[in-house]
Amino acid sequence: MRITTWNVNGLRAALRKGFARYVERIAPDVLLLQEVRALPEQLPGEWANPRGWYVHWHPAQRKGYSGVAIWSRHRFEVLGTGIHESDPEGRILQVRVKDVRVVNVYLPSGSSSEDRQKIKEDLWMARFLPWAEPYAHRDEPVVLGGDFNIAHTDKDIFYARGNEKNSGFLPHERQWMTDLLATGWYDFVRQHFGDVQGPYSWWSNRGRARELDRGWRIDYLLGNAAVATRFRNAAVHREAGLTVSDHAPVSIDL
Repeated sequence: MRITTWNVNGLRAALRKGFARYVERIAPDVLLLQEVRALPEQLPGEWANPRGWYVHWHPAQRKGYSGVAIWSRHRFEVLGTGIHESDPEGRILQVRVKDVRVVNVYLPSGSSSEDRQKIKEDLWMARFLPWAEPYAHRDEPVVLGGDFNIAHTDKDIFYARGNEKNSGFLPHERQWMTDLLATGWYDFVRQHFGDVQGPYSWWSNRGRARELDRGWRIDYLLGNAAVATRFRNAAVHREAGLTVSDHAPVSIDL
């Protein structure tokens, strides 16, 4: 089973830029989309109900903002959102595909304002870790995938020193990621690539960051011990990110 996560930075725009071609090339069995920024009825043609896929949408209440979706080649059971009784920004969606619980995660960015950073920390980070911890110890295989908007270590960001005071690389955010992994989650991309710089999954549009691969690794596929024994491979599809979105798709093979 190939599970792919991709922040598409607006699905309608991604469709115009070759999204379908890259999805066919990557060939995921389960596709986790973040920042869909559209209601299904706003999508062109057949994309509200794409042929060959089972789909569940969790859009934000605010049009043109945030939102997640899960596409699967296999039938799945929708398990809800979790964490918050309501999720008006469309940030968490859980399904069970075969015997694997897959959680699509889109944690907020705090870069736009102090208020958004407070929302990120108080409404999401503070609640997400205790919510996720029990799943790390279940016999049920669980995968957490998505855009966490946090680069964990110096290896996950091109210019660490210059970003230590920026949202997404603040010391307490990095410690939060350390604490999350310490509860029993495996970072499959890091496990696969080892102690190397990157591979990055997001690049700023400023300067020549994209061209020179000066990015951040903020898109993760994490698994508990029950699924870790099935892990076989990981990939970051940089070309698709440069062409379609500001994020690259990230895949694991189980």
